[in-house]
Amino acid sequence: MTTPSNSVPDSLESQRIAPAALAETRPLYWSIRRELWENRSIYIAPLAAAGLGMLGFLISLIHLPRTVRELGTMGPVHQRAMLAMPYAHVTWIIILTGLIVGIFYSLDALYGERRDRSILFWKSLPVSDATIVVSKAVIPMVVLPLLVFVIIVVTQTLMLLLGSVVLQMSGVGAAAQWQHLPLFQMQLVWLYGLIAMTLWHAPIYGWLLLISAWARRTAILWAVLPPLAVVAVERTAFNSWHFANLLKSRLIDWFLQAFNLDTHGGPPIDPHFLPLTQITPGNFMATPSLWVGLLFAAIFLAAAVRIRRYREPI
Repeated sequence: MTTPSNSVPDSLESQRIAPAALAETRPLYWSIRRELWENRSIYIAPLAAAGLGMLGFLISLIHLPRTVRELGTMGPVHQRAMLAMPYAHVTWIIILTGLIVGIFYSLDALYGERRDRSILFWKSLPVSDATIVVSKAVIPMVVLPLLVFVIIVVTQTLMLLLGSVVLQMSGVGAAAQWQHLPLFQMQLVWLYGLIAMTLWHAPIYGWLLLISAWARRTAILWAVLPPLAVVAVERTAFNSWHFANLLKSRLIDWFLQAFNLDTHGGPPIDPHFLPLTQITPGNFMATPSLWVGLLFAAIFLAAAVRIRRYREPI
């Protein structure tokens, strides 16, 4: 006599678990898709910035053969810096554009749905306020940085190929460009920098989303004026700049924590090219300000969820 097998019940159980897991993630997935459909500037603005940078690079190709010919008179650091300079300029244009898009998107994400009264429609759907707020936070903190990085990689690759064509046509040869420009290493550094910058700026996005959920009008003023008021009161009452320095640190100190700029007496580091040896992920992850900022980001997002639950159209 054979004993009954447990494979069928196990199979049925796994089939029940899979749809349940899909049901939990599907609203978030479609909410993110909705944000991309409704906010085309998320990808149009970085693409436009890349196109503008490519236009400037095409004009600069006139001087590329002469620059490559002069590489033999320079040291290795200056050789890489000279070739990497246009790539760095175009990359920073794309990154700053993505940062601006993320800021204005966060300010309008929850405020806009109340202004156009579409919040009534979305609240009628079986999607929680937490899912909506998280989907809107994912755009500037995950989707936009990844999109910016992909655009950077494609743009830099096109720049390298166009530069090679120009060098070949001028008779210089593209070997020097490929030899002195470690593009893959540069792109890894840019990816690391984007991750570090996004994590460091997380409380800024959280604050903007909180204001977007709370403000009844002129969300940008409510986002900017309270910090400025604190700076003014502190300066007047205590003649100090502690809060202003805190804001400044939150904006730019990610770079100082994520990279080691100390050369220990060696040749100075050119900001246009940062080798992989200068990244310090351990130091960055061990920085208390990073985790304090992430904690505040979580608090701001939780407050935004609660506020959205009781907000009505403007």
